[in-house]
Amino acid sequence: MDLGPADALARRMTSLLLRVPPSGPGASTGPDVPDRRYPTSAQYPTSVQHPTSVADVVTWFGAMQAQDLASVVWSVGLRLPGSTATDVLDALERREAVRTWPMRGTVHLVPARDARWMLELMGGRALAGAAARRAHLGLSEQVADRAVEVLGTALAGGGRLSRSQCRQVLAEAGIIGGGVGDDAGGTGVLGYHLLWYASQRGVTCIAPDADGEQTVVLLDEWVPDPHRPERDEALATVARRYFTSHGPAACEDFTRWTGLTAADARRGIAEAGLATVRVEGREMYGDPVLLEASLARPRPVDADEVLALPGFDEYLLGYKDRSLMLAAEHQQVIVPGGNGVFQPTIVRGGRVVATWKRSGSGRRTVVAVRPLVRLAAADRRRAEVALGRYGSFTSRPVEVRWP
Repeated sequence: MDLGPADALARRMTSLLLRVPPSGPGASTGPDVPDRRYPTSAQYPTSVQHPTSVADVVTWFGAMQAQDLASVVWSVGLRLPGSTATDVLDALERREAVRTWPMRGTVHLVPARDARWMLELMGGRALAGAAARRAHLGLSEQVADRAVEVLGTALAGGGRLSRSQCRQVLAEAGIIGGGVGDDAGGTGVLGYHLLWYASQRGVTCIAPDADGEQTVVLLDEWVPDPHRPERDEALATVARRYFTSHGPAACEDFTRWTGLTAADARRGIAEAGLATVRVEGREMYGDPVLLEASLARPRPVDADEVLALPGFDEYLLGYKDRSLMLAAEHQQVIVPGGNGVFQPTIVRGGRVVATWKRSGSGRRTVVAVRPLVRLAAADRRRAEVALGRYGSFTSRPVEVRWP
């Protein structure tokens, strides 16, 4: 199948759960009829049922970047219409998903039972690179391993400690310095590295915040029944989930997203039962149903469709090549200096047209919008409606300010 850019973008937006596919054979006709906007896994084994919970959304994606909690909560919530931030946070407390460092050395939200095998499958390369980081910090492997043992002992038996409490435990063991900071510069970098190392090793994971501070638990206690697939099954699973949620996408996108070797990425794709398409001459992959089935053949993305996406959303972050969604001249604005910090975006018709930044600590949220292209009055109204949905999600009215 050959796709033009507009058709590929429409299908990608559907895969990303940012638009509902058009009605077609099997579409729902009433409240008592099962929702068939997305095919069921019983009908199509390579597809996932339409997400209706936090666990469903996270499983659909396989992993969602989550270094910023507020951003990933909105990433999940905007794909669950009618949900609130409290709903999503409550689901994390129920362990529908868990935050850890499964790939690229970065925090992601992953299905709870899959956290361990994902760490084992994709975390090895990050661990291998930890030696250079330890050398920079003046930290030996023996001391790092000792820190993991100390944290494991402190958390055993259902313990749950804040990051500052973890640093205090490490300070009392003589592993880091005491006081406000935990190294000579008082920056906390050493303590953060040790917490990362413990999670990367699969000993700890990140639990929901308590009193506004990140907490840490033992992974084996937080998720006592992990799934344990064989390596080929694990490669196929992560490939299937990535291309279901991001397709059509290229092998290079998948390799960058997972941090897998090119050989492992190709093996996962071969085992995943994916459909192949060509977009402007480039080979790409996706879920067979979302790419080919008649009910999932999407109309072109309407230019009037406006979304307010958080920073770090998979819409942009999940790809090496972002040209379908983002003009080359705007890339530096979205990721200033290429530092990996993605700005929140306003998306019109599937393309980035502005960034937004929230502020305010009272009963309302002030949002400053920075247009990247000319926005007509109607576009601005639609952007304000999209940002209003974010306000409803957080239960804090939004005041939009334009330049």
